[in-house]
Amino acid sequence: MKKLEREIRRYWGKRAPGYSEYNRQELKDERRGMWRNTLLSRIDGHFPDRKREDIRILDAGTGPGFFALLLAEAGYQVTAVDCTSEMLAQARYNAGRYAEKISWVEGDVQSLPFRSEEFHVVVSRNVTWNLPDPQAAYREWRRVLKKEGLLLNFDADWYGYLYDEKKRSGYEKDREMTVRSQVTDYYEGTDIEAMEAIAMQIPLSRKERPAWDIKAMEQAGYGQVVCYGDIWKQVWNQEELLNNHNSPLFLMQGVK
Repeated sequence: MKKLEREIRRYWGKRAPGYSEYNRQELKDERRGMWRNTLLSRIDGHFPDRKREDIRILDAGTGPGFFALLLAEAGYQVTAVDCTSEMLAQARYNAGRYAEKISWVEGDVQSLPFRSEEFHVVVSRNVTWNLPDPQAAYREWRRVLKKEGLLLNFDADWYGYLYDEKKRSGYEKDREMTVRSQVTDYYEGTDIEAMEAIAMQIPLSRKERPAWDIKAMEQAGYGQVVCYGDIWKQVWNQEELLNNHNSPLFLMQGVK
């Protein structure tokens, strides 16, 4: 486990500049507003009588800080945790003048360095699939939530194609579609071989998702567990859809 965790940290440490550039592009185009509306409507809807400045949010696996920035801009109290110093450096840069308003923490989302019941909301994006122990992460996120706290976990079955021929065919069709449509292939410029080597070792590449996540959240003790399998319609632009048509983004939502 420790060896795998080191491999994951090393990979994302090297990938930080390129992944950050992708996030900066999201901040420049229509996806910024799409994501902002999706997050804020759910958070404010869950806490209709609480001011934003009184809502504490944990961004679990912040990466280059996309969620952290959007939420800090909106006026929430934000803490952002990531396992690599390189990603946190990118996140601070991307946050600009909001960087000082965000608490940045280097740590493991599977074993968080926070007290129990410290946050009203936990958000995460494209993190769970990449964890050696995703069940532990779901338990930890619930632990740090206050009573009636909200989890918003956005993810996809990114590397299921390594174990499923039908998914492999879909993945290859997506790559072909980017060429035919003359849009950027998000997999270009990444170390696919290194990432696939890691994905072969992590548990969720073999699981059927989001069915696995529903069961995992229920076992972890969440209530009101809901999967929004078409959340991608609210947050993806056309280029992202062409890249990932066969790996649709879903939202796992639950309450402590």
